Amino acid sequence: QVQLVESGGGLVQPGGSLKLSCVASGIIFSASGMAWYRQAPGSQRELVAGITSNGYTNYGDSVKGRFIISRDNAKNTVHLQMNSLKPEDTAIYYCKQRGTANWGQGRQVTVTS
Repeated sequence: QVQLVESGGGLVQPGGSLKLSCVASGIIFSASGMAWYRQAPGSQRELVAGITSNGYTNYGDSVKGRFIISRDNAKNTVHLQMNSLKPEDTAIYYCKQRGTANWGQGRQVTVTS
């Protein structure tokens, strides 16, 4: 049974930082590309960042230079470090195993003063 369990996120002021983590089970994590997506109210789900099994990364234009995706294969975990947060980063953030329909349950991130 595949499980992607996210943690982290929450409420932060503009300019602040938050970190999301996603622990995977039931998959061969070290061979899996992983990604973070987000969905704001009334908007489509969009790619935030992705990381290949070899550690190559890509980012959505709106988060480049502010967010960092990383992985720890020993812990079956993918992280998303979010810096210089803006109100428009407010959304539910989802972890996903690339190339599959496996999603996490989502974590709320709210950026507000």
